[in-house]
Amino acid sequence: MEEMGGTLFTVAKDVKLQIEFNPAYIKGYRLIGYENRLLNTEDFNDDTKDAGEMGAGHRVTALYEIAEIDSEQEVPESDLKYQSEKVLTDSKEWFTINARYKEPDGDTSKLISVPVDESSFAFEPSENLSFASAVAMFGMLLRDSSWKGDSSYDMILDTLENIDLTKDDYKDEFVSLIKKMKRMD
Repeated sequence: MEEMGGTLFTVAKDVKLQIEFNPAYIKGYRLIGYENRLLNTEDFNDDTKDAGEMGAGHRVTALYEIAEIDSEQEVPESDLKYQSEKVLTDSKEWFTINARYKEPDGDTSKLISVPVDESSFAFEPSENLSFASAVAMFGMLLRDSSWKGDSSYDMILDTLENIDLTKDDYKDEFVSLIKKMKRMD
């Protein structure tokens, strides 16, 4: 019942999110999850391409694994903002968040674009970000993802150790699931 209202009242349709990383600061990246929702770069501006709906009170979290500038990872060419001939050569921007959406009864999308620089960086992740990273790590372990690295159930529990999860029954239940999976493993 708590979340039912978000499914009844759509506030935006065909919502698309695109992150453009500046290769002067970030060499490579990988979106974690959303494999079934990926769009081609050119589809971001195409209003005929269907995307997700957002209801009142809904949130979406997108996590990226980032390769530092000195990484040996190969990164393909792109015609996005930072990778084109129109490069912002002395830009201090680390990345730009682009979001497109249509009004619930509209057919033409609107663009919101927000550049992010060092002023947004925090050495310690927020509790919500730490929790989201633990959920992503848990998902990679469950799927036995080739990207899981040295993740473990103990690592997830360590990540959650300094977060007060007792105020949220869903988060508290998540910890129980991790412990059950750890015992079964």
